[in-house]
Amino acid sequence: MTSKQNIKMTVAECSLCVALSYIMSRVNLFTMPNGGSIDFELVPLILFTYRRGWKWGVTAGFIEGLLHIMLRFEPTMDYILPSLLDYVIAYSFVGMTDLHPFWLGLIVAWAGMTASSVVSGVLFYAQYAPEGQNVWVYSFMYNAPVLGAKYLISGIAALILWKLLERELAF
Repeated sequence: MTSKQNIKMTVAECSLCVALSYIMSRVNLFTMPNGGSIDFELVPLILFTYRRGWKWGVTAGFIEGLLHIMLRFEPTMDYILPSLLDYVIAYSFVGMTDLHPFWLGLIVAWAGMTASSVVSGVLFYAQYAPEGQNVWVYSFMYNAPVLGAKYLISGIAALILWKLLERELAF
């Protein structure tokens, strides 16, 4: 396969994984009251990243974040700015799941996505913190467990699927 054909295949695979990821984001296992959910959305992105490398993984995450903004768009600036942190920047960190060993990549990607969401929470959603509560602590305590569960569940599912694909398809 030539380099040009390989890029075309990778772009097509990226598109399919992003689309599948978005569809999977709509099927929630658990939804938080002020936003955020636990689902299998990250599984296709993790598999794609592990297969194609961190640069393609960051690209797929970036596109996934843009897709979330475009398909849930509310035309106000106070929505666009937090969306960049909560989606575009946060999902770009999924590309870090390519680090080895696998669990290190998941932890680094979780930490990056959590940091982005925490900053967004502090800058744009501080009014939801209880009176007297430090907004940084509140934002971290809100985002870290949800994203941790999302990465844990998605990481386990991706690892199982990867092993099955590796065995069955010589992936």
